[in-house]
Amino acid sequence: MQVLNFYSTIFADQLKRGRKTATIRLGDKSHKYRKNQAVLVTIGYQHSPREKIFQAVIDSVEVKRVKDLSPRDIEHDNPEFRRTEEMVGFLEQIYGRSVGLDDTVTIVRFSQIIENPPSMTDRMHGIGGAQN
Repeated sequence: MQVLNFYSTIFADQLKRGRKTATIRLGDKSHKYRKNQAVLVTIGYQHSPREKIFQAVIDSVEVKRVKDLSPRDIEHDNPEFRRTEEMVGFLEQIYGRSVGLDDTVTIVRFSQIIENPPSMTDRMHGIGGAQN
C-alpha cells in the first residue's frame, strides 16, 4: 500500500479531526498518486518510527503553479492558512529551499476511510433505513 506521510506532528490533530483533507507537495507528483487509490496516512520522519493515522482514498490529484493555488486549496492543506505567501513560507520551511510563484505543486485531496461506521452497520442490519 502506498504511504502518504507527513513529517510534522502538528498535522496529527488536524488529520484526526478531519480538518486537513489535502496535501500540497512541491513538484509534479501525479505519477505517484492517483484518484481512487488507497493510501496509508502516517506521521513521522524518514528512518524513524511512524504513527499510523488512518487509511484514506485519494479523491483528486491536481498539478498547478504556486501562483494558481486558490485560498480553498491552501485551506484544505493547512486550515490556519489562506494566502499564497503563507503557503510559500511553509513549503520553504518543509523543503529547505526557496519556492517561487512559478514552481509546480501537486494538490492531493483525500478522504479518510472509516471502518464500519454506525450508519453503515445499521443499514446492513436493516435498522433505520429502507429495506429491499
